[in-house]
Amino acid sequence: MVFAGCDTTIEHKTITTDEAIYMMATQDVLIVDVRTPAEFSSGHIPGAISLELNEIRFVVNYVIPDVNQTILVYCRSGVRSAEASAILAEMGYRNVYDFGGILSWTGEIQY
Repeated sequence: MVFAGCDTTIEHKTITTDEAIYMMATQDVLIVDVRTPAEFSSGHIPGAISLELNEIRFVVNYVIPDVNQTILVYCRSGVRSAEASAILAEMGYRNVYDFGGILSWTGEIQY
């Protein structure tokens, strides 16, 4: 998805779970879980932070001040992560990757 800005084009990218796992192993990434706090508590990807979709616009600038930070976004099934990724790109975050839902996650889960 591409968003036209004043002088730049900002987009978020959709990647596979395998691509996300590779990025987590080889790059400095921030993993963002956009599910509810209760869903996050029931099991999440190790190292992920919880930023609920309904609050992301209001808190992301405080939690992630660097718009160049590489951000990997997921939710339960992929719907909320796509919406959150679009919001982040719209807000000026330049390296946003949506890797869908934890339902398709094959890696470790932290409880």
